[in-house]
Amino acid sequence: MWQWVRRLPPGLLIPCLLIPLVGLCGLHRADQLYGASRLFEKQMIWLVMSWGAMLAVTLVPYTSFREFSPWLYAACVALLIIVLFMPPVNGSRRWIPLGLLDFQPSEPTRLGLIMTLAWYLMHRWTQTKLTGLIAPFLLTVVPLFLILREPDLGTATLFLPILFAVVFAAGAKVRHLVCVCMAGTLMLPVVWTQMSAEQRSRVVAVFTQTDGESIPTDDGFHLHQSKQVIALGGLTGSFWHEEPITDDSSAYLLPAARTDFIFSLIGERYGVPGCGFLMLLYAMIIYFGLRTAERTDEPFGKLVAVGIITMIGTQAVINMGMTVGLLPITGITLPLCSYGGSSLMSTSVAMGLLINIAMQRGYEVTEGQAWATSVSLR
Repeated sequence: MWQWVRRLPPGLLIPCLLIPLVGLCGLHRADQLYGASRLFEKQMIWLVMSWGAMLAVTLVPYTSFREFSPWLYAACVALLIIVLFMPPVNGSRRWIPLGLLDFQPSEPTRLGLIMTLAWYLMHRWTQTKLTGLIAPFLLTVVPLFLILREPDLGTATLFLPILFAVVFAAGAKVRHLVCVCMAGTLMLPVVWTQMSAEQRSRVVAVFTQTDGESIPTDDGFHLHQSKQVIALGGLTGSFWHEEPITDDSSAYLLPAARTDFIFSLIGERYGVPGCGFLMLLYAMIIYFGLRTAERTDEPFGKLVAVGIITMIGTQAVINMGMTVGLLPITGITLPLCSYGGSSLMSTSVAMGLLINIAMQRGYEVTEGQAWATSVSLR
């Protein structure tokens, strides 16, 4: 037991413990501004369960999960099809009701895709050719378009960065990836048609936002309120002020404050130091995650590590960017921080797998060993 504890990488474990605690501080602030709720207590329960799941994943060598990867992918795709027939909630079909909780299949699908791409590419050379990228591309676009049909633009935006990072780490040539990017650009009109009217309007709102004028009544309202709530905290945050800056409660109105816009509440409460501390924690995950991938000679572990880091890093950047008006509001949560059981659990399991890889640092002498020694994170 003590040997297992000593092998846990602090550079990855500490952020996984602290980021959810920062999220709880944001939920507490939401209760102060918008009234008490049971979400804080529910999130604490999910947090204990997620930490347990994360640590449980580290007890078994990660290579034991390799052969289950395609089955996990197939199960996730099946669930994505099933969820399209579920009753809509706020106009979206993202959740499968399970009585005590609602399950969101798109969350575990991200990890299922990462593991399946790693399983498919770990001992192949085909990805060094342009035609060898077709199969990974198809594996990615199937769940991507199913998620767009829910609709869930936020989660869907994570899939292509994951694909590019994994195939690049697997040895794909840059010129081939440029060709794929050009093909993806040509597909943007198709993706645009698959987006709902609300999603398209949120993209447009980024380019039409204005400050200092009347409060927008359309989809620009969420972005306006998000920036205003952050601004109300000032440089140091409201935590150090005895009295609120304004008595106008409508100034703090922020839909989805506990989920998509938890970063705005953290900025309002703890100012620039709080936001900077949170970003530092994500930077630690990315840095130590990439070091793990670089030091791992076993190809499946290397590719899974790259995929997980890409998923969490991209999701964090998109969420924080949309709260300040740099990116469209896509309805994506802040990983490990926002309220939500499915998101917290699936991300914690992914981090547990990354920690597992960091603990093993396996070196596998197989047919693919030439791949492992010749391909590095360039």
